[in-house]
Amino acid sequence: MDSGNTAWVLICAALVMLMTPGLAFFYGGMSRAKSVLNMMLMSFSSIAIVSVLWVVCGYSLTFGEGYGPLAPLLGDFSSVGLTSLIGSGEDIPDLAFAGFQMMFAVITVALISGAVADRAKFGAWLLFVPVWALLVYFPVAHWVWSGTGWIFNLGVIDFAGGTAVHINAGVAALALTLVLGRRKGFGSESMRPHNLPFVLLGAALLWFGWFGFNAGSGLAADGTAALALVNTQVATAAATGAWMLVERIRYGKITALGFASGAIAGLVAITPAAASLTPIGSIALGLIAGGVCAYAISWKFKFKYDDALDVVGIHMVGGIIGSLAIGLLAASTAASVSEDNGLFYGGGVGLLGLQALAVVAVMVYSFVVTWIIAKVIDLVMGFRIPEHVETNGLDHELHSETAYAFDELDELETGELSSPTPPGEEKTSQQVGS
Repeated sequence: MDSGNTAWVLICAALVMLMTPGLAFFYGGMSRAKSVLNMMLMSFSSIAIVSVLWVVCGYSLTFGEGYGPLAPLLGDFSSVGLTSLIGSGEDIPDLAFAGFQMMFAVITVALISGAVADRAKFGAWLLFVPVWALLVYFPVAHWVWSGTGWIFNLGVIDFAGGTAVHINAGVAALALTLVLGRRKGFGSESMRPHNLPFVLLGAALLWFGWFGFNAGSGLAADGTAALALVNTQVATAAATGAWMLVERIRYGKITALGFASGAIAGLVAITPAAASLTPIGSIALGLIAGGVCAYAISWKFKFKYDDALDVVGIHMVGGIIGSLAIGLLAASTAASVSEDNGLFYGGGVGLLGLQALAVVAVMVYSFVVTWIIAKVIDLVMGFRIPEHVETNGLDHELHSETAYAFDELDELETGELSSPTPPGEEKTSQQVGS
């Protein structure tokens, strides 16, 4: 085994794991103050649930060869528990690959949560996570990345997860919003992010971790990793510029939220194409993704679906742009994953057609199955919280906690805590805010 490649993949797995806490900060900052802990817990709970499920059966169902005619659609149970992977592998240990892919499964599920901020029962979410992973993520990832998967064998390129991760999660988010409905006051009340420093911190952690996400997907510390790293950086940078330009034209202002959202849009778009484009092509892709996604997030007001934290507008739309861009901008002279050129490099429409087929197939499957899962959970236990819980805030009502000590802040403003209590004297109930 190659110790250098093994170390690289292990480090990249850790970087991808960091992305989910980064997502928690990103989503938490974008949510309202009364529900920030709930929003962050949806991401952290995905780490716990999907990690265990991946070991039990997820890896096997995703990367197993499958059984007979079902092999193109789903893996098998040959690696249940991962015991069979211990000590196996050629260039890198099979367990290193399994651990790396585990982190992809974790963040894909967590991405969905942002669409239903402020209104989902936490218990229902805890049930949704493993069911969706089993019925949607594992099969789709098998199609795209397994050697027996039907999309993989068509020659479709998805280097690090444009279809399997971002389109999959974005479309699932859309289905979930339609089942849960709109938040109280959607379209009429201000629902601005409560903590923009959290949003920027989360975006920074995601950007940093994304180098493991993309550059690690070649499973080697080589030229492909270097190309993916550079492409990831420049596409993201270009997307932030395009998003800020759109903001300036539409609203006359450039915002911190816009910068962070533009960065995520660029990261999403370059994900499937990181090893297929030249750096110049990646800049072009970033500009397109940043500009289009900046407009796409406003579609929710036009079509009246409440995508609370813009999962659909960024991940679904950005994933589609990145996946289709391969059919246009792929350059065989730079790529290490395909010998095909995109349409703009003289390759014809063949690759573009395959990319479009994969996009449509994943969108249809993910939407239909997610809608059914969410609808069944809603009928069995109710997926949406009662109105009074939504009004009072999910943190207090569902978790008996708050992110911020508002009572103490109020007391400081009124001067009730301005002087220390003399030794031997107890504070009154009024002083402690009871």
